[in-house]
Amino acid sequence: MVRLNITDEISTLKAVILGTAKSNGPMPKLEDAYDPKSAEHIKAGTYPTEESMIRELEGVADLLRSYDVRVFRPHTLEDYNQIFARDISFVIEDKIIIANILPDREREVDATEHVWSHVQKSFRVILPDDCHVEGGDVMPWNDHIFVGTYRGDDYTKYITARTNMEAVEALQSLFPHKKVKSFNLRKSNTDAKKNALHLDCCFQPIGKGKAIIHKESFLQEEEYQWLVDFFGKENCFHITTDEMALMYSNIFSISPEVIISERNFTRLNNWLRSEGFIVEEVAYSEIAKQGGLLRCSTMPLVREK
Repeated sequence: MVRLNITDEISTLKAVILGTAKSNGPMPKLEDAYDPKSAEHIKAGTYPTEESMIRELEGVADLLRSYDVRVFRPHTLEDYNQIFARDISFVIEDKIIIANILPDREREVDATEHVWSHVQKSFRVILPDDCHVEGGDVMPWNDHIFVGTYRGDDYTKYITARTNMEAVEALQSLFPHKKVKSFNLRKSNTDAKKNALHLDCCFQPIGKGKAIIHKESFLQEEEYQWLVDFFGKENCFHITTDEMALMYSNIFSISPEVIISERNFTRLNNWLRSEGFIVEEVAYSEIAKQGGLLRCSTMPLVREK
């Protein structure tokens, strides 16, 4: 049995599911793109090759193992995109929540069954059908759970709206002892600079009481301000709209002191080092072309204080 334990985003990582790009399939047709960043690269002819994405993911797998992290991978589905493991499930405390994901992606859940089937059945949670949620929108943070959502009446018009308020309420019921705080995020089907696909595309808490944040991705300024006040203005690294679209906030903590970041994020990486973090730089710019980065492709199972 796997004994799950996730209470925050930064405690020392012991076990994780990392996505795979093997047999990723052909470049999607433009009308089949799930997000504006992918669409942008399909149009430009710069959509990433399977070979380049495999290379980037294997580099991260090797790095994680060098920190004594147990790395699980999904079973390979032929001609199927399985890179973003965070979308399809997430762990809070000792429970794994299987996401109600876009119907086209349900097979991805089955491809990780060899991991979650080893979790005691009473700790496996499938939310009701009316709850839409993806792991990129859900961040356990000690006695809080931060959740990105979209509250607009036009929710169904946005393929980029992945987590609804029904899911927020279900999480509050599931974890009544925690404070579930939701954030209304800006969505666009066509413009990556005006779209926060998930909460981790515009915000992420890291070690030493710090956080990375993009103000304009929050539709309610008071919700952005709540986060700034929670962490302290002096502890928040504000990213620009261009940096948000490049996924600057979508890095990944191995421990309170060690962060994996994309090697081209110069301004961010310099700041992290100036704050005393160890920054493990990796090549991940090809993965980023699909609208996700390091946090999106990793799904932590066990972290230890």
